[in-house]
Amino acid sequence: MYSLIRKILFKIDAEKVHHLVMKKLVFVYNLGFLRYILRSLYTYKSPKLERTLWGITFPNPVGLAAGFDKDSKYTDPLACLGFGFVEIGTVTPRPQPGNPQPRLFRLPADKALINRMGFNNDGAAEAAKRLKARKEQIIIGGNIGKNKDTPNEDAADDYEKGFRELYDVVDYFVVNVSSPNTPGLRALQDKEPLTALLNRLQLINRQYKHKPILLKIAPDLTNEQLDDIIDIVRTTELAGIVASNTTISRSGLATPVGKVTEIGAGGLSGAPLRKRATEVISYIHTHSHGEIPIIASGGIFTAADAKEKLDAGASLVQVYTGFIYEGPGIAKNICKGLV
Repeated sequence: MYSLIRKILFKIDAEKVHHLVMKKLVFVYNLGFLRYILRSLYTYKSPKLERTLWGITFPNPVGLAAGFDKDSKYTDPLACLGFGFVEIGTVTPRPQPGNPQPRLFRLPADKALINRMGFNNDGAAEAAKRLKARKEQIIIGGNIGKNKDTPNEDAADDYEKGFRELYDVVDYFVVNVSSPNTPGLRALQDKEPLTALLNRLQLINRQYKHKPILLKIAPDLTNEQLDDIIDIVRTTELAGIVASNTTISRSGLATPVGKVTEIGAGGLSGAPLRKRATEVISYIHTHSHGEIPIIASGGIFTAADAKEKLDAGASLVQVYTGFIYEGPGIAKNICKGLV
């Protein structure tokens, strides 16, 4: 059924149809009685699926990755689609429009997306306001970044502002320094600036309730850089890693080169990222001796894909592109398959 609907949806601009579909989902959710139908159709529960990390009990290990609900507009209806947790963002301290449109592209032949959104969002204060008003009690992650016009030497100020603004309304944080769509952002993954940034956030964190802080990394890092990341996570006492963000690689695509070139810059997500994301997870898990909790992201469409990530060393998984291609039943199908 969804495959037919997807064919229709894929005829519309990717970003426009995203907002159109989500507004319809909000409408259905707000009707009340249909909310329970959504939940019964798309939720699969089993004690075998529960995972406890950082003192948080996740009802299942399948979450929705950051980027889908950037502004925490849709957390309530998304909670009815069977996800164990939802990560909002990436949120910046000040609102910003992101990059010029079009900026989201489908590659159906590869079951992939290319995006160069550029952290378009309404700002941390607005996201926090919406989360305070939410009805559903699903676990929420807050993915934070810096504004495009903030120089890297002042980036820590932006991360601190976002951290403080969201502190009371999220269950864990993810520091995003790995998006390829904000100029210069990935330079913050270098050891010295990254250590300084994370130490600053942890210093503030210790003054509060000490919520889990994770680091989201790029799949394009070398093994030597991954060794640095492992060292940084240990030194700064981070709660874990999200592996991984989108890739700048275009190798091995079935989509014609001319089409890919026409699309231009952006991060690639989806099935082509599956193998590399699993390699990164396995490397971190092995070289950290299993000491670092990992949330897996990249190329997860089925229960087999999720199991591959869990077997490689991940504790939880996230979907985004898989959600677009597989539809609203993806969380339920993965959970059922894992059980």
